[in-house]
Amino acid sequence: MKIKKILNNNAVVVHDHGEEKIVMGSGIAFQKGKNDIVDPYRIEKVFIMDDPDQYGHLQEMLRTLPEEEIAVSESIISFAENELSVTFKKHIHIALTDHLSFALKRLSKGMVIQNTLLQEIRILYPREFQIGLHAKKIIREKLNIEIPDDEVGYIAMHIHTAWVNAGASGSGADKAALIRDIAEGVERTAGVAMDRGSATYERLVNQLENILRSDESGKLCNELAPEIVRIAKERYHTAYEQAKWVAAQVEEDYDYTFADSQLVLIAMEINRMDTRLKNMVN
Repeated sequence: MKIKKILNNNAVVVHDHGEEKIVMGSGIAFQKGKNDIVDPYRIEKVFIMDDPDQYGHLQEMLRTLPEEEIAVSESIISFAENELSVTFKKHIHIALTDHLSFALKRLSKGMVIQNTLLQEIRILYPREFQIGLHAKKIIREKLNIEIPDDEVGYIAMHIHTAWVNAGASGSGADKAALIRDIAEGVERTAGVAMDRGSATYERLVNQLENILRSDESGKLCNELAPEIVRIAKERYHTAYEQAKWVAAQVEEDYDYTFADSQLVLIAMEINRMDTRLKNMVN
């Protein structure tokens, strides 16, 4: 591999058998110049130009962003790949590094963007959230910057998206937001305000995640038998009507249609919340 262009001390553009690539590795460009041969033992990552736009973006990012920020991003990605036993697709190297760069600039100016899905992310994606917490530690140790948990949640979602794109099952921020909005609807109809960090809220989020879960063909994983649905509609009539109201509030926003089976299960959650409130009063 011959060096065509040096992007920074740890990244170079090379010619390899007539193909242009970006090669990364610690100190890979140290005391090197154009047309020098890359030390193969220093190569850690190779990026091929399969998407010209992303390839160009990656080059510009490696050339202009602080090397220590890029190194931190790569450390987080490598840790996540090891923890999840997966190799992410190349886009994560752009997405996460871009995000971190902007986030660190905001934090340096005292600007914190609230992550309104933080608790849902923590509950729904615990492995990714733990990786986000490790990222917080890396950033503190390498850059001497303390990021808030709001940013931990954003990093966790980047890792979750990369994991899904690499073949893991899952969804993403839309599902977390949908669950949050259903949970808020359940609260309103039941007249209960839950602490987002409580075990009660965690249980509700997990229940709603189970209610929404489907297989690859789109079939619900927890679909109820028609006779059970019929009986439940009668037994929990008021709660079922409330569940229909909750569904109507979110269906258009998320282009999602609830099945009768799901409405019954949501109704049972509303009824449970309502019963809990009455027990507290009595």
